[in-house]
Formats: sequence, C-alpha cells, structure tokens
Amino acid sequence: MNKPLNEVLLVDDNEADNFLHRAVLEDMGVADRIVERLNGQEALDYLLTPDDQGRFPSPDLICLDINMPIMSGWEFLDSYEQLPPERRRGVVVMMLTTSLNPEDAELARERSVIGAFSNKPLTSTKVLQLIEEHFPGRS
Repeated sequence: MNKPLNEVLLVDDNEADNFLHRAVLEDMGVADRIVERLNGQEALDYLLTPDDQGRFPSPDLICLDINMPIMSGWEFLDSYEQLPPERRRGVVVMMLTTSLNPEDAELARERSVIGAFSNKPLTSTKVLQLIEEHFPGRS
C-alpha cells in the first residue's frame, strides 16, 4: 500500500495504547509520520506551534482518546474547533476509546468535526475502512 497519510497524531494518555496503535500503523505503512501526545493539551500545543519555517502541523488523521488527564478529548475538541477552518480542512478526527458509555457515541455523532468513533484498539481493518471512507483514492 502507498502511504496515503502524511501524518497521524495519536492523542492518548495510555502509552501502551499509543505503542500498539503506532505498531498497527507502521506495520500497515499508511503514514509518513506518526506523532504521539499524552493528553489534549499536549496535542493542542503541538498543533499551535509552527516549525522553523512558520508552518503549523497538519495531520491527516487525529486518533483521540476521550478520558485523559489535564485536557480530555471533549475539551480538546472544544479548542480544536476554534482553530481557523483552513487549519482543520482535510483533517479527520477519530475518537478511539474504551468508553462503553452510549452518551459518548451520541455526543460524537453530534460533533461534525468527528469523522469516526470506534472502540480501542485500533486495528488494520479499522484503518482501512477509515482510509476508504475519508481518503478515497489515496490507498
């Protein structure tokens, strides 16, 4: 498979989950770069910090946990949605959680910024479905 994604941002406070999700993505060879942040605030800081040439990070996919310390996934989304639309264009946010609370799934359906909602772990099947649905022609 060609690498359909330039960058994936994993946002999860569980380092074991990040390790597993990175391994799935690397084994599939779907992204040029995989970045990990341990909570919503770290992820937001990452997205708001330009590189040496003044360019801001622009992941194609953000895999976002819900329950994290410092800033939850929902709080991250509240701030993320305040970014200029051009900074969010083309970015797919996938809620990836262990939450079995049906309210979380309902809240996710109500947020247009969320492109997918899934229970952990991230699997190759889930990645392929996501790419086919949100990045057609890139696989």
